[in-house]
Amino acid sequence: MQNRGGEATPLLLSAARRLEGVDASLARQTYLDAIGAALFASHLAQGAGLREVGAAAHAAPSVDEPQLADRLLEALAVRLTRGYIDAVPAMTAILDELVGDEISAADTLRWLWFGSVLGSELWDYEPWLAATTRHVLAVREAGALSELPTAIDSLTTVHLFAGDLSTAAALAEEAKTICDAIASPQARMGPLGLAVFRGQESLARALIEEHMRDATARGQGAAVIVTDWCHALLCNSLGQYAEALAAAQRVTAHEAFTTPRWGLVELIEAAARTGEDAIAASALKTLSAQLSATGAEWALGVEARSRALVSTGAEAEGLYLRAIELLSATRVRTDLARAHLLYGEWLRRENRRVDAREQLRTAHRLLNDLGLHGFAERARRELQATGAVVRPRAAPTPTTLTAQEEQIARMAGEGLTNPEIGARLFLSPHTVDWHLRKVFSKLGIGSRREIPALLTTSAPV
Repeated sequence: MQNRGGEATPLLLSAARRLEGVDASLARQTYLDAIGAALFASHLAQGAGLREVGAAAHAAPSVDEPQLADRLLEALAVRLTRGYIDAVPAMTAILDELVGDEISAADTLRWLWFGSVLGSELWDYEPWLAATTRHVLAVREAGALSELPTAIDSLTTVHLFAGDLSTAAALAEEAKTICDAIASPQARMGPLGLAVFRGQESLARALIEEHMRDATARGQGAAVIVTDWCHALLCNSLGQYAEALAAAQRVTAHEAFTTPRWGLVELIEAAARTGEDAIAASALKTLSAQLSATGAEWALGVEARSRALVSTGAEAEGLYLRAIELLSATRVRTDLARAHLLYGEWLRRENRRVDAREQLRTAHRLLNDLGLHGFAERARRELQATGAVVRPRAAPTPTTLTAQEEQIARMAGEGLTNPEIGARLFLSPHTVDWHLRKVFSKLGIGSRREIPALLTTSAPV
């Protein structure tokens, strides 16, 4: 499916239909696999898309004793046939079940990746993190190396939204190590996401071009949509709003899960900044209806921030303050920092320079601390426009550790033994020990217990 993603959906759909008269339970599981393939291929699926698969799954024969897979299928079928808002209760219920304590090891390995899909779909950060983390652990323990890079890619994205770029970088390095070992082209989104969130324009643009070409050739429609979203996010961070708008419009043209809503967020900001008020208002109407249905603080915070962009006066200010309040209660620090930035920009345009400086200084500090240097530079320019004196960000001091040394050090700091680290990275325990001795020497420490604090302060940017 990695190399010919567009062909898998109709094949699985055909198999599921044939199984209906033989084994209803197996047919329903195959419909779930077909939905997974359709999500992966998205608009590049050949002969059967998400709507067709959803309709077929919805019409699948029922079973006398529904299992987790059956309830998951029903939730996804509702989402694909009746729409996002109608599906929120069912998706929320099955997500709670997927991240609960009663899920079996077999179900964890087979179906928990859908938990990551649903967590992001519902804009609920904690279950998204829980589902994705647990899925990575299950795949690791099972030794399913062909599935592990994609699972790690998903977890990398979760940490990017939290602004934990050091953890995201370590995960991306681990995925690369595995891909090199098994000669797989998977796990390409982590490095792209890192470059975009860091505001590394040249690197990000090169990766966007490479990923778009490769994903299209492989029939990976979901990767195409995510790459366009990365393009929109990058351009918004750099203040290149017309280009961001065009990229975001490509994202929102599709009916895939999650990413089109991320695209709506970027589209609203870009449209508001380019004077395309009608486009922004239309996008907000769609986004607001869906995010308001989830009730999650992250969703409601982003909705308030997006609505503020198309509002004026006291209404806009109240919405910015509401967004900051809601997002402060979540771990999604990137969206919180962006809320401070947008509020500060709005205050400056209202000629409230003193108030603007307060918000923009907060945004500049948060964005720099998180490593979102494209957005941080945007905040710096806005601060200068208020009359404040702000020094450009100094060039980062490179970490003293190589990428592999830092990767091994982080695993050791998390409590993994040398054999456990070696198993993950395809290294002998002796080689791991040799790397750790170099880490101890470079950092001037004598035990693993000292690693976490030092890496937190010396993580590369």
